[in-house]
Amino acid sequence: MRIQATWQGGRAFEAKGDSGFPMLMDATEKYGGDSSAPTPTEMLLSALAGCIGIDVTMILKPHLDQITKLDITVDGERKEEMPTAFTKAHITFTIDGDITAKKVWRAIKLGEEKYCAVSASLKAEITHSLILNGEQVEEV
Repeated sequence: MRIQATWQGGRAFEAKGDSGFPMLMDATEKYGGDSSAPTPTEMLLSALAGCIGIDVTMILKPHLDQITKLDITVDGERKEEMPTAFTKAHITFTIDGDITAKKVWRAIKLGEEKYCAVSASLKAEITHSLILNGEQVEEV
């Protein structure tokens, strides 16, 4: 896999990977950007959400018709000193539908421990929570 990033002026870059889709990134105003696009660190957490989401939906494929909502929120904590790397990431899955918590937790754990390349690439501690049909559900 290769990504080519091309400077767009200021602090902005457009990156393209093997898929050919452009991804625009910019720094925050604090670092000289004009906030015209997501920051690279926002994209990193977005990639984590997307990766684990894809894995979870693949694992739950036989049950997807029973799911009416699947939202993923990632909250990241970063070091204060440079580089301000992520030290923790908490992933919250909010799911509505006629599916058991046991099936969802199994998919989350398999996604995290076996399939998600993004989470495996991060040095951060990653934790999870599940809100199923409006109720916080502990891991089973």
